[in-house]
Amino acid sequence: MASYLNSKLRRWTEKTRVHEGPRYRKGTRQVNKKVGLQQTKNAGIQQRHFSALSSNARAPRAVTTEISAEVSTLTDETEKMLANYVPVFVMLPLDVITLDNVLKNKDEIESQLKQLKEVEVDGVMVDVWWGIVESDGPKQYNWSGYRNLFQIVQECGLKLQAIMSFHQCGGNIGDPITIPLPQWILDIGESNPDIFYTNRSGTRNKEYLTIGVDHEPLFHGRTAIEMYSDYMRSFKETMSDFLETGMIVDVEVGLGPAGELRYPSYSLNQGWVFPGIGEFQCYDKYLKADFKEAVKQASHEEWQLPDDAGTYNDRPDSTTFFRPNGTYVTEKGKFFLTWYSNKLLVHGDQILDKANQTFLGCKMRLAAKVAGIHWWYKAESHAAELTSGYYNLKDRDGYRPIARMLSRHYGILNFTCVEMRNYEQSARAKCAPEELVQQVFSAGWREDLDVAGENALPRFDVRACNQILKNARPNGVNRNDELSKLRMYAMTYLRLGAVLLQNKNFQIFKSFVRKMHADLDYCSNPDKYYKPIVPLERSKPEISIEEILKATEPAELYPFDPETDMPIEVTVGGMLFTVINKITSLFK
Repeated sequence: MASYLNSKLRRWTEKTRVHEGPRYRKGTRQVNKKVGLQQTKNAGIQQRHFSALSSNARAPRAVTTEISAEVSTLTDETEKMLANYVPVFVMLPLDVITLDNVLKNKDEIESQLKQLKEVEVDGVMVDVWWGIVESDGPKQYNWSGYRNLFQIVQECGLKLQAIMSFHQCGGNIGDPITIPLPQWILDIGESNPDIFYTNRSGTRNKEYLTIGVDHEPLFHGRTAIEMYSDYMRSFKETMSDFLETGMIVDVEVGLGPAGELRYPSYSLNQGWVFPGIGEFQCYDKYLKADFKEAVKQASHEEWQLPDDAGTYNDRPDSTTFFRPNGTYVTEKGKFFLTWYSNKLLVHGDQILDKANQTFLGCKMRLAAKVAGIHWWYKAESHAAELTSGYYNLKDRDGYRPIARMLSRHYGILNFTCVEMRNYEQSARAKCAPEELVQQVFSAGWREDLDVAGENALPRFDVRACNQILKNARPNGVNRNDELSKLRMYAMTYLRLGAVLLQNKNFQIFKSFVRKMHADLDYCSNPDKYYKPIVPLERSKPEISIEEILKATEPAELYPFDPETDMPIEVTVGGMLFTVINKITSLFK
């Protein structure tokens, strides 16, 4: 169920994309209370485990330089370096399965997968579209196209990340295919358009169901949550043979239409309006009724949903809500933003709980994406993040509560825009993808989560690859025999296609995979690089919203090195391009 924004941004970025999760498990544990890292020795190999969230709020932990780790018993130099191994997955084309549920260009995709295997890629990622699988009617699932694809992936010796995509595919610049929601869902929307996300002007977004209908039995007797749960259950039953062999290493679920958490700066009429602030998407009758009850309980029945937050293409300072000392800092504004972001936290928790119940006992992981909304990050109001449901400000961490919620489900926090540098982005829109990545990764690690990454734009150049390498091991390569440094859980690269496989691009990509693997050969056993995949356990007890919101208190970020210490060599031409890019950015 890759969230709406994940796909929305991923698909849009085939031209100008701007956006787009660690694992838990039990065992014999030794807790390092100073930083929450847990380690286990198993057959002489040290494994790093993470503690589940306790019922008490966590105190801010030390930054990376203070991390202490038990010295491992590793002796072989290769095994020491495996502490730095980051597996690489590659996103498959959006239209690898056609709207008619057929594997597209079987021979071509098989050839391309073999090429990936030759350069020691660990696996691939694929969107599993609701609009294809359940298109014939309620509970009429057809997994034939995906089974054919999974079989080829398995035969090629690759692992797989499966994205449960419950939103429309297509409708953006450069999209090769359009896959709407199932027609029977759209038919229900004809008579009840409030099942879709709605902005203040009443525009309906028919690409995703509003979280207001999560518990409304409007879909032939089922709620939206029940439909998603049934879909995942059918996936598990149909793909049980692939799950049993361990080929499917993780299943990603969405935490909302922004994939993660809400609708971005996009207008159905105008398309992408970057660097606009977006619009709140809470004006369907179900969410309006929910807010009305919330303000009643708070004894402020006079409060209404915002009418001063502008439109998609506005700048923050042109609106009453987001301008300096605007509505967003008032008691009324804070109440609304808390309610708005909490709806997504609760939605995400419920979806992940259903996913955990479904895949309980499977040797795999759950993952959830958080969208990289980096424009207006340096503005005081963080307007674009707020309209997307990320209540993040200088004095309020909007990402650690998401990580805390995710922590009880043994989930991976997957974040995007890990390839971006600030100077590549619009200074006019006060973009700061580097600081955003640092904040989100820090939030995940402070909640003992594994953190994974994706690039937001299709990038084939050395500079982008080196930025990913920096974020993958933000404190550099660990050449000793202790597990004291931070690293990504995995990296998913956008995207497989003819451009990636062009000679120059593919040579750079091959070097990139080698560096992500810390200059080591492909390793098929995650235990050896301290990321063992064990049978999924039942989610921890529910965490109260009050406990989750304690994580909003800002904490010191983990320090990131300015550059990777294991780079791909940059050519003279590439260096010149970087200098020109930096100079050009000053005039944006």
